[in-house]
Amino acid sequence: MLAAVAFAGAAALGACGGDDAGPDVDAVARPDTDDVFGWTEFGDERVQVGSLEVPVDPDDPTAGSFELYVTRHLADPDRRVGSLVVNPGGPGVAGADYAIYAEQVFSDTLLEHFDIIGFDPRGVGLTDPAIDCVDDYDRYYAGVDITPDDGGEVAELAALNDEFQQGCVERSGDILTRVGTNDSAADIDRLRAALGEERISYLGFSYGSELGAVWATLFPDTVRAAVLDGAVDPTADPLETTVQQAAGFEQALEEFLGWCAGNDDCRFGDGAADADAVAARFDELMVQLDSSPVPTEPGRPAADLGLANNAVAQAMYSSSQWSDLGDALADAADGDGRGLLALHDRYFDRLPDGTWLNTLEAFQVIQCADDPTRETPAEAQADLDEIRAVAPRMVPNTVAFGSCTAFPPADRGRIEITGAGTGPIVVVGTTGDSATPLAGTRVMADAFPDGRLIVVEAEQHTGYGANDCVTELVDTYLVELVPPADETACG
Repeated sequence: MLAAVAFAGAAALGACGGDDAGPDVDAVARPDTDDVFGWTEFGDERVQVGSLEVPVDPDDPTAGSFELYVTRHLADPDRRVGSLVVNPGGPGVAGADYAIYAEQVFSDTLLEHFDIIGFDPRGVGLTDPAIDCVDDYDRYYAGVDITPDDGGEVAELAALNDEFQQGCVERSGDILTRVGTNDSAADIDRLRAALGEERISYLGFSYGSELGAVWATLFPDTVRAAVLDGAVDPTADPLETTVQQAAGFEQALEEFLGWCAGNDDCRFGDGAADADAVAARFDELMVQLDSSPVPTEPGRPAADLGLANNAVAQAMYSSSQWSDLGDALADAADGDGRGLLALHDRYFDRLPDGTWLNTLEAFQVIQCADDPTRETPAEAQADLDEIRAVAPRMVPNTVAFGSCTAFPPADRGRIEITGAGTGPIVVVGTTGDSATPLAGTRVMADAFPDGRLIVVEAEQHTGYGANDCVTELVDTYLVELVPPADETACG
């Protein structure tokens, strides 16, 4: 599940710097697209929602279409530069909210100069049809013994894995191979054309950086500017990517354990002599939860090792969640698993009404659409052993199964990212990014003929908004097309 963790919830970025409206630029008139999108106001005169019909398969008119759910936050017409398409990551994270709540995510400079365009990618969120596999995430992602002790328990896990995949095939079989990154990148170009723009700008976070890189490679002549924040190594195969991410999460966990030792904000470290003592306490608690799960909320699964592992992974996205994890671990040690459940639910996008967004279902399906290989359980187990070697705490002694074996063959694997024909592309990486480690992000910058890397000193996933330095550099590039020097540091 580390790959899922690596991209889900790419960011609670919060309000970003930049109190002024930015530089004066020649305003660009907004094309009239009401007839195309059917825009309607969404609680604010600057926020609109609409839809765009795109083909499931452009080579097969009989395959039907997706109705992309599209949103935009309108720029100041006297300062408007153009459209800025944004994507928060995943794969599988709905992107429409990034325009609806743009004032909580982007600087005033970007809000004034760009129509912020968000959309739920094909198969995701409120786009229709949406990927659908199962109804109850608790059945597949909580209360599941991830460290089976015998053949019978292994068989139960295998049956659960098969049941999930069969649910995807039965409910979403017609679109399973048409929701890959190449397809969504082509949808960005369809958005551009429907918006009446010859060129557009793009800002993508986490997996959104991969999506943007594929779009820039496929449609270089339409790229006005692109910022890719928090990227994996585009040259790595799926196993290499997961190994790199697992190592990043393991390193982040070590940083957390060190932070927790003797820190008043970490209840779990209370009285511990040093990081080694906190680590030993953590390991002991995980063993206890594996054998004796602790209760959580009435009617919800108990906090076992699998649930705790998801909770820990969620907290590794940002040091801002470390205090929550310290409280949750301390409570679990006292027999109360509600804090771990809350982090687990945050990871899986559980809504207040007890339902889930389709984030993890979409993640699974999109990953399989991008990867033409179909691993057998034996091959998946060999991979897991390699992953565990770099992340023994984050990947405990469990078993693996081929995650795409029931899906139809993927005949359109993700293209090689080159960005040939584009101008300067800005890539952002943080020094303490668990999900997209800086080393891989640096390779993404090097993949472009003129990639410009900004290195942000921060313990979090993705960097925009971490400090005024990176925010101002990104804003200046997007608005004025003045890119920073490569390897610019933002402390």
